[in-house]
Amino acid sequence: MKRPAKGRVHERITAIADAVYPAYIVRGENRSVMIEAGLNLLGPRYLAAIEELLGETGRLDYLFLSHSHYDHVGSADYLKRHIPGLQIGAHERVAGLMRKPSVLERMNRLSLSHVEIPLNNPAGEDLTLHPFDIDLRLRQGDEFDLGGLTCRIYETPGHTRDSLAYFIPEIGALFPGDACGVLRTGPDSPLQVEFLASYHDYVHSLELLIALEPRIICLAHNWVLTDDDATKFLERALADTSHHRRLIESYLDAASGDVERAIRDMARGEYEGKGTILPPPAAYMTNLAAQVKHIAACRGHGGG
Repeated sequence: MKRPAKGRVHERITAIADAVYPAYIVRGENRSVMIEAGLNLLGPRYLAAIEELLGETGRLDYLFLSHSHYDHVGSADYLKRHIPGLQIGAHERVAGLMRKPSVLERMNRLSLSHVEIPLNNPAGEDLTLHPFDIDLRLRQGDEFDLGGLTCRIYETPGHTRDSLAYFIPEIGALFPGDACGVLRTGPDSPLQVEFLASYHDYVHSLELLIALEPRIICLAHNWVLTDDDATKFLERALADTSHHRRLIESYLDAASGDVERAIRDMARGEYEGKGTILPPPAAYMTNLAAQVKHIAACRGHGGG
């Protein structure tokens, strides 16, 4: 089954705030964790949903981040300031990035491209993403006992070097971040392949996630998948990743290896020409350029 990332996913999992940028609250018998922090501009909505679901914000123990992109860490600083005792967990690479003014300035700038989101801040609060600390440096093999549920951490590089996935084995629930791509909401729900740091690592991470055999996949954007749809999605993600690499290579060949020309041609052909719903242009072009340059470099070195 595939359904929008809204409301109750399981008796222990709830998707809150916005289906495009959902955060997931996992409630154990003793502790609770929020996975993903979405956009900074959605901070008040996340906080209100936490209060409604848990009764009081102080009952949220952990906030775990999947990776360092602006639409996944955005509300972390805001929630840290409003929830006493909240511990933020992420890959150790994220800790350094979240202290860099240049990185945060770019994140805040990208957030402003979401022109519809400010409507969710009626009080006019300052939602600027400021430097914040990572309390828990998470790595492969870490486990957190929530009481009846265990949150296991897997390193899933490829989309970024600091990508993490979270798995609750007792109920087979997987929170992959963008490690398996972004399933859009346009015609036929196109899958956007998301390797940016390494094609080889991205494929390896997908194989790791497939081996977990999840029964529930809580995607970082738009959808929750269950049962056979969860299995089929991961298999499709692996196949589409290979197809996407071949597509990039075809644009590079048509451009006689001219990387900048291939990026322009692919943007026109795949973004402007097909009319599917994709990210804001600035974010899309940043990701596309990273992918084309990476594949061009791989071909030049004979690797992946």
